[in-house]
Amino acid sequence: MEQRFLGGTGLRVSELCFGTMMFGSGADETASHAMLDAFTEAGGTFIDTADVYGKGVSEEILGRWLKGRRRDDLVIATKVFGTMGEAPNAGGLSRKHIVSAVEASLRRLGTDYVDLYQTHVWDATTPLEETLATLDTLVRAGKVRYLGASNVSAAQLQKSLDLARSRGWEPYVCLQPLYNLLAREAEWELLPLSAAEGVGVIPWSPLQGGWLTGKYRRGMTAAPTGSREQGFQQDQGRETWRDRDNEQTWRVVDTLVAVAAEAGRTPAQAALRWMLRKPGVTAPIIGAKTVEQLTDNLGAVGWDLTDDQQRRLDEASARPLPYPYDVLHRFRDREPRG
Repeated sequence: MEQRFLGGTGLRVSELCFGTMMFGSGADETASHAMLDAFTEAGGTFIDTADVYGKGVSEEILGRWLKGRRRDDLVIATKVFGTMGEAPNAGGLSRKHIVSAVEASLRRLGTDYVDLYQTHVWDATTPLEETLATLDTLVRAGKVRYLGASNVSAAQLQKSLDLARSRGWEPYVCLQPLYNLLAREAEWELLPLSAAEGVGVIPWSPLQGGWLTGKYRRGMTAAPTGSREQGFQQDQGRETWRDRDNEQTWRVVDTLVAVAAEAGRTPAQAALRWMLRKPGVTAPIIGAKTVEQLTDNLGAVGWDLTDDQQRRLDEASARPLPYPYDVLHRFRDREPRG
């Protein structure tokens, strides 16, 4: 597996990152450890978790697997924000919660430091200065090596980078956004901003919760039995079958299935390969419930789409740009005066 630099840092990570959200829920500890073994045997070095996954169980399972392994050979990322209880300071990005959360994550992971510590979502209730100053102290204390952000707008990311720069604090060097063939909004601002600022990009849900794996096909009237999508039907705040069952989705799926067949690959492998070719993307975060699913995803490396296949996927997944992006796009290639 190829190793890539994370943004403008000197940190090398594998071109696929293994996400552990399913540890302890969709996959028990035995299956989780088997997947970690398979991932590292394939050359993977980059593993992502979060304190809120399984209310800490994911970190605990990963921590038990880490015992006896060479810690410095791996890049371990976790996230902070999630509410871990009913206490007033059990969530968010306050100094109190961040300090408590990182200590708890280190205990669960059984390690002295986290390679990449990410804020899981923007906290509108805590002063940004408080959050960034606290994260800076964690880096200086050696408990955290690098900082990242997830689920932020471009304006919020830029504000964070500018504030850290002006105060001499450690900046965010990694962004974890939603990005895939069915969700390309990150291209409007987040990806260009990350490229300009030297921020690495590790997209979550690169297969859109299974929609880009080939098990969803035109003509279906409901999500497959046992799929994640089926479980979201009654979960408010998430897209459901009704949201995705449209011509835009099926055009992308049809093209993906055709391109994958031409390439002799599975749809999931083709969707991940499309993303790995996108400028600025460091490592898509793949998740799995079984070794078989993981093995399929690992097949995204070691080959490439043709330029024509990449173009067809780009065109099939393109959406009309809203204002002001449509105007800006039309004028982006104008020659400068003088």
